Parts: sequence; C-alpha cells; structure tokens
Amino acid sequence: MTVIPTLPAPCKRKPATDSFYNDVVQGLSAPQKHLDPKYFYDAAGDALFQQIMQCHEYYLTGCEMEILTSQSPQIAQALQKYAGAFDLVELGAGDATKSIHLLRELLDNAVDYTYFPIDISANVIKQLEKELPAKLPHLQLHGLNGEYFHMLQQLNEYSTRKKVLLFMGANIGNFNTAAARSFCQQLRQYLQPGDLLLTGFDLKKHPQIILNAYNDATGITRAFNFNLLHRINRELHADFDITKFEHFPTYDPSTGACKSYLISLEKQLVHIGEDVTVSFAENEALYMEISQKYTLEETDQLAAQTGFKPVSSFFDSKKWFVDCLWQCI
Repeated sequence: MTVIPTLPAPCKRKPATDSFYNDVVQGLSAPQKHLDPKYFYDAAGDALFQQIMQCHEYYLTGCEMEILTSQSPQIAQALQKYAGAFDLVELGAGDATKSIHLLRELLDNAVDYTYFPIDISANVIKQLEKELPAKLPHLQLHGLNGEYFHMLQQLNEYSTRKKVLLFMGANIGNFNTAAARSFCQQLRQYLQPGDLLLTGFDLKKHPQIILNAYNDATGITRAFNFNLLHRINRELHADFDITKFEHFPTYDPSTGACKSYLISLEKQLVHIGEDVTVSFAENEALYMEISQKYTLEETDQLAAQTGFKPVSSFFDSKKWFVDCLWQCI
C-alpha cells in the first residue's frame, strides 16, 4: 500500500448520535412515518446486507458482478480514453468485491490513479483499509468515512486531479426519481467538465423478479429492516417491539418504484428516550426505503437533466442491469 498525505480534518459537527436522534424523531413525526435508510448500515446492518447480496433472489449483485468481471477491460479502456490520470472515488464502497476487478485492471494497465472509497460506515472503511492492500499491493488507497458530499468537498480541497466517481450497486435507486435528479445535480457541483461518473441502474423487468429480490424466502431482508429498529432501541433508548410489526415490500411496474414498509399490527405507542412518544395506528405503514427501477431511456434523460452526457453503457448478459458511464459537461 502506498502512503499518501492525510486529508484535512473535517469541520466539527454535532455528534453522530445527535444527528441519528434528530433524523429518527423527525421521520417518525412526519404525516407519512419514515426512517432514513442511511442508518441501516451499522455493523449488524453491514453483515446482513452482505448476506442479502448472496441471496438467490437478489439478482442485482450477480448481474453487476458479471459486468465487472467480464467487462473491466472495456471499462478501464473507456476511463483511460476520457480521463488519463485521476482520483477514483467510490461512493458507498461497501466491501469492494465488485469494484476490485476494475481496480486490478487499472493497476495491470499501469494507470495512474488513487482510490478513495467513501462510506458512511466506519466499519466498512476500516475493513477496506485492512484487506485491499493485501489483495492489491500497489494500490494507492485512502478511505474516507462520512457523508458523500462532505467527503467530496474535503477531497476537492486536497486534490485537483480529474475525478472518476463510482456509484455502483444500483445505489442511485435508493432515491425516488425527483430525489435522484436532485442528488445528481448536487454531485455535479463537486465535479469539473470532463470528470466521469460510472453508476449502476437496476432495469425494469418482470415485476415478480423484482419483488422477490426484496422479500427473500429466508427472511434476511426482513431482518435487515428490523435491524434498524433494534439499532434505534439500542442507541436511542427506544422500545420498539418488532413482534408488533410486519415487513411488507411493494412494486409498481408503471413507475418502477419498489418500496419497503413495516406495518404496525396493532395500535401502539413507542417511546424514544424519555421525551418522545410516537403513536402507531393499527395497519399504519412505516416507510423504510425505495429501490427505483429504470429503463435505459430514463437513465439517459436523468443524465441530460443533471449536467452529464452518456458516453458508454455496460450490460449484463440478461440486460437486467446496466452500469452507465457519464461525462460532466
């Protein structure tokens, strides 16, 4: 592993627990009760999501893994064509089991790049910094733990090199279409003309295939959703009783919106600390997350609306998934 200088220290912020508390209380006080899905990923949530990605029903991982294992030479060639030397920045890096194929391909081609994985989970960043150098000895790596935009700002203050952003795993599907447009517009503000974004989209397909991916037979997705309630209980001293909620996923093929809810099975009160009480009606829905699906035409439209132009598309063999390469304009 090549050592690089330390980035400037982030500005002081409120403790993470305060932000977690405020976001939870705000979400549970809204007319449509909801929780921010970024809080899924504590250590237990990370482990559960790794299990989800191994589920037979959860096809997304396999489709994108096929793209990265079979088409990394073509992706690397495209990056070299448009970027030359660059900072390779991965948003929501996870365990890098897919992106490692591209990292290795770039190293094999002697491309001059530094890898900056960004993840909100400190556990994820620690694992990457420990494990990746052993697998890729010549990799220049610096992990960044924090919110995407805050870390991008810090990185821009440190390095003026061209940026290639990776936003893999259909993570953009965690936003509804309006929020995805806003996210891409914000992302564009941290980039310069000519910078690149490689982002994964889950494509529209038979509705049952999609619904099964978020309701696996072994119940791991259910456990993943309930883990957030366990985390709220543990860290915010709440008293959610998960036996009084039911995991309920839905999919609307006309809009491409796949949503997950927890349904309250009875009228009940939930306490958060000593000061907050939240009432649930029987059959009331607690909105957990969205996994938005797209057509290729819709991804092109999203690029055009947010300051990018599509330059390449990489599909799996079933054309269930696509990694789109966009260039900033």
